[in-house]
Amino acid sequence: MKKNNLLFCALFMLMACKNNTEKTSEVLSLEDRVKAIHERVITLDTHCDINVKNFTDSINYTQNLSSQVNLPKMKVGGLDVAWFIVYTGQDTLTDEGYKMAYENAMSKFNAIHKLVSDIAPNDIELATTSDDVRRIYKSGKKVAMIGIENGYPVGLDIKNVERFYNLGARYMSLSHNGHSQLSDSNTGEADDVWLHNGLSDLGKEVIKEMNRLGMMIDVSHPSKESMRQMIQLSKAPIIASHSSARALCNHSRNLDDEQLEWMKQNGGVVQTVAFKSYLNTEKVEKRSAIETKLAKEILDSMQVQWIDRKDMRKISAEERETYYEYYDLMVSIRKQKLEKIENLPPNVDVTDFVDHIDYLVKKMGLKHVGISSDFDGGGGIEGWSDASETFNVTLELVKRGYTESEIEMLWSGNLLRVLDEVEAVAKTIN
Repeated sequence: MKKNNLLFCALFMLMACKNNTEKTSEVLSLEDRVKAIHERVITLDTHCDINVKNFTDSINYTQNLSSQVNLPKMKVGGLDVAWFIVYTGQDTLTDEGYKMAYENAMSKFNAIHKLVSDIAPNDIELATTSDDVRRIYKSGKKVAMIGIENGYPVGLDIKNVERFYNLGARYMSLSHNGHSQLSDSNTGEADDVWLHNGLSDLGKEVIKEMNRLGMMIDVSHPSKESMRQMIQLSKAPIIASHSSARALCNHSRNLDDEQLEWMKQNGGVVQTVAFKSYLNTEKVEKRSAIETKLAKEILDSMQVQWIDRKDMRKISAEERETYYEYYDLMVSIRKQKLEKIENLPPNVDVTDFVDHIDYLVKKMGLKHVGISSDFDGGGGIEGWSDASETFNVTLELVKRGYTESEIEMLWSGNLLRVLDEVEAVAKTIN
């Protein structure tokens, strides 16, 4: 009887090992299949903010800095194309404000050019067309592209649009958080106070100038009425460089179903953004109290006062930059502390992100949807917290049943199509 029991146990263990081996084989098979797809498609992220202090001879993107995007992280995660952002926070609509904004924008243009020309020319190259992207990708280098977040640095001189274009900018939003001289911002929803009721007269001229040059119009930050007017004026498709679906997360930075229909009819593309506050409000609210309390404690230990996001516009651009340096350090410390907390509510993750992609695809069709992170500008979710985890997005897309050709369209094909169409329209104007 004892011998029979031993024989039964041995058979049971053998079957269990076989089942575990089969399961491991299935997992490896999926991982290998996704890795192959991930390596074959061009992965493109339309929104990566930068800090010029990370573009010097001693501190730069050849190093694995704490930034969410840099060359080592791009290589690990298989992120091929990063749109580096020339971002300027909204300030006063005065000559002094415009001058400071222009200087800030130029410092970021110069930083990006220094990276590709002086710091790491063998590792990354600037692209301004879809042909450039494909050529550089085939060479084995990473690809840099440039977008402008906020048309504020244009000031009152429309010639600056062409100056920025000549420096490599291939998309621009006309406002950010706060109304600019060109366009109302989505932030006007909070108090229903508007400056232009859409676009200013100069803003309308800027739209025409962008069409003439072949620069994509970005509607991620402008107001809904501004977007409507942009579509009405533009002869070319537009983009939302980093927005998600308002039906799934009711935030003014997201696009509602009516706006999605406008985008579809326009032929444009919405670059779904991996920014947790724009993906799942319920999850964010459950964790925010814990995360904010920790953040305040950590910042307090640095003798830095916590600033709510809504109050950022009340401080100067220089103060914002200093604050975010401390904020980035706080985030890395907080992450370690959060890992030690038991029964922590789940974070917004890659599944929430792809839920938005699914929704946008259903509403607009596959060819109108793309991908963005808003890394180093507040973006990042569980599973895609920085460029080194880019593979996880492709993995989730495969799990949802997207084919390789569909994944290629989502990652880069759709955005590059719009860029091509915008350039084609420019040729007819010129």
